[in-house]
Amino acid sequence: MKVIILAGGLGTRLTEFTSVIPKPMIPIGGKPMIWHIMSTYAKFGHNEFLVALGYKAEVIKEYFLNYRALNSNFQVALDSGVVSFEDFKTEKWNVSLIDTGVDTLTAGRVHQMQEYVGNETFMLTYGDGVADIDISALLAFHKSHGKLVTITAVHPPSRFGELTLDGDKVSDFREKSQMNLSWINGGYFVIEPGFFDLLSGKDTMMELQPLEEVARLGELMAYRHEGFWQCMDTKRDHERLEELWKNVAPWK
Repeated sequence: MKVIILAGGLGTRLTEFTSVIPKPMIPIGGKPMIWHIMSTYAKFGHNEFLVALGYKAEVIKEYFLNYRALNSNFQVALDSGVVSFEDFKTEKWNVSLIDTGVDTLTAGRVHQMQEYVGNETFMLTYGDGVADIDISALLAFHKSHGKLVTITAVHPPSRFGELTLDGDKVSDFREKSQMNLSWINGGYFVIEPGFFDLLSGKDTMMELQPLEEVARLGELMAYRHEGFWQCMDTKRDHERLEELWKNVAPWK
């Protein structure tokens, strides 16, 4: 099943990085965020990726174009230009890189993927979040209800220490815990091709009119992911992901 990754946004809250590279290329443990996302899908056997590019598209293109050289030792015969790679072991991924325009919004990027997806069910996610999600369970849930779109619902991580109070006494303290009282859009969609009929132009956010319409039609279902999920919106988010990777990263 093909996986669309939205990787064209400006990443305005991470200008420390995004003035130079696009958000999906920000490294976690020496590998770009987009690699971590792809690895999650590949773990469950999904190796066909369609990357919807926009802002600084050339950086992501260059990374995958030179992926083999960047991830192996090699020898170059300067007279002939022949390159010999040594002990090269790589992921068996097929990655299509599609420039969908710098100013295009998310629905417009997805709309441009229709010719690559065809009349098939596909998966979709953002290029800035990781999770220990069971993709096979997500797909099984989607197939079980027969609706147009499945969205993964996650608990947002607290940005501050979470206190449990017993009167004035703190009975529990959790630094940066997952908040269990609410659900938010965590990405990791499964979508039927009929969704394309609700998309047009490049100036629409998928999260507004298209998904609101799907919900109004009763065709939007939520897969509840109770495990780890973390987006990378701020420098603090990036620091947390780096620290987790050094120790025990739930998505590793």
